[in-house]
Amino acid sequence: MKTASPIEVYQDLLSHYGEQHWWPAESAFEMMVGAILTQNTNWGNVEKALHNLREAKVLDADVLATCSRETLEAWIRPAGFFRQKTERLFNLCLFYHEYKGVKGMKRWPMKTLRHFLLDVHGIGPETADSILLYAIEKPIFVVDTYTKRIFHRLGILPEHIKKYDDVQHFFHQRTANALSVYQQLHALIVAHAKQHCRKKSRCDGCPLSHYCQHAHKNKQKDES
Repeated sequence: MKTASPIEVYQDLLSHYGEQHWWPAESAFEMMVGAILTQNTNWGNVEKALHNLREAKVLDADVLATCSRETLEAWIRPAGFFRQKTERLFNLCLFYHEYKGVKGMKRWPMKTLRHFLLDVHGIGPETADSILLYAIEKPIFVVDTYTKRIFHRLGILPEHIKKYDDVQHFFHQRTANALSVYQQLHALIVAHAKQHCRKKSRCDGCPLSHYCQHAHKNKQKDES
């Protein structure tokens, strides 16, 4: 069976799903807030919390930083872990001010800014890279659970490569260093994981099944 390249997967997903308009946000700061809120929950819950923040007109770093802890906790409660995420949002506001907003952040080299972001309590690699990719518009590949699931099943990503930085390095070596490609590929991976490559896979109609090792094994089981 042919083993596809990450770029072939990207092209097939793009052909099947079309361009994804992701990350859904009205401003770069809102995107950053969404990246914090989406930790350990689904996007539907995040949308509810963001709706509350929009209604309260606090999706601005200066305004959000002045909110009372109890009020902010109530607004973001739908996203879960609301006490923990409230603390992380306050940390984000401090970081945003310290580095003079998006314009200030964009002046830093990507690797340096990533290091600064990872020093913020509550911001891990996936959150930091999402912020870099979508809010700061730096070309970096975001790794999530969906990425590993899909590409392990396809047989493209070796099973022994599991750590975040190792997976990211694997893709950086095999994909174009382009902002639009990384933005689209990450969004397409999310779309595909929700539609077909779930925990329990739905291989019928999958646009990648013709070179997917997981789908091939399932087909062999069904035929035996």
